Amino acid sequence: MDDPARLRYLRIALVVIGAIMTFAVYPLMVVWPAGWAWHSGHSDYPLMIVGIYATLGVFLLRAARDPLAHLSLIGFTVWSSVVHGAIMAAQSFATPGHRGHLLGDVPALFVIAAVLAFLTPRAASRASRPLEERPT
Repeated sequence: MDDPARLRYLRIALVVIGAIMTFAVYPLMVVWPAGWAWHSGHSDYPLMIVGIYATLGVFLLRAARDPLAHLSLIGFTVWSSVVHGAIMAAQSFATPGHRGHLLGDVPALFVIAAVLAFLTPRAASRASRPLEERPT
């Protein structure tokens, strides 16, 4: 896939992922708690996570207008999703009561990371590096 096509699909992915993060994380926690909520009963945790992901979602929606100007945000989303997903996967294996997350939010984070990493134009990521760090 050439860079112009990647950029076109990246814009679409940023809108879809941004909308899901902004509007769907909380409903998923309510509808499918075994796959999306890490606490039962009262906990302050769910709203904190929803607040963080909704905020990230809004910024991803904004980044969709000009993804090349927001490569660091896209990179943060990729790597934070990988790290968060890996930690949650380890915790899911360690705690049998959390195995449902291996079918819910864990793969969702890895899919988000993979899609954004694949669609980020390669030339753009090289061009955004400082001159002294660019390969020759």
